[in-house]
Amino acid sequence: MSESRIPVRLVRLPHAADLPLPEYETAGAAGMDVRAAIAAPVTLAPGAIARVPTGLTVEIPAGFELQIRPRSGMAIKHGITLANSPATIDSDYRGEIVVGLIHHGSEPFVIERGMRIAQFVLARVPLIEWHEVETLSATTRGEGGFGHTGVK
Repeated sequence: MSESRIPVRLVRLPHAADLPLPEYETAGAAGMDVRAAIAAPVTLAPGAIARVPTGLTVEIPAGFELQIRPRSGMAIKHGITLANSPATIDSDYRGEIVVGLIHHGSEPFVIERGMRIAQFVLARVPLIEWHEVETLSATTRGEGGFGHTGVK
């Protein structure tokens, strides 16, 4: 195991026994592709949402989260992305990871067993300690919200 890798315990459930574990597809990839652990193809109609099992349970180290992110190729080519993006797997969750896919495209899309459906990204999560005060420091932006810098 590389010094720069963080060990994460994983259980592959029986319905994913024949599927590859999530893996980095290139040396510089930030996310690991995860696959659909479905028994039969699922047709996702335009506008529909599907809960797609991965067949994996994980033990995320304290101080981390496992983010589930869309695969850019599926999003751009087919309109398939996540219903909540990024999704977060908390360090204390021990159930099967299920990916919520939504179809923004115009033609039905078929999800096949073993298809790479999303990416996992392990991220550090610093915990917040609130300090209630009467005022905040001033900035140039101030209270400028949505679109305050104009549309280009």
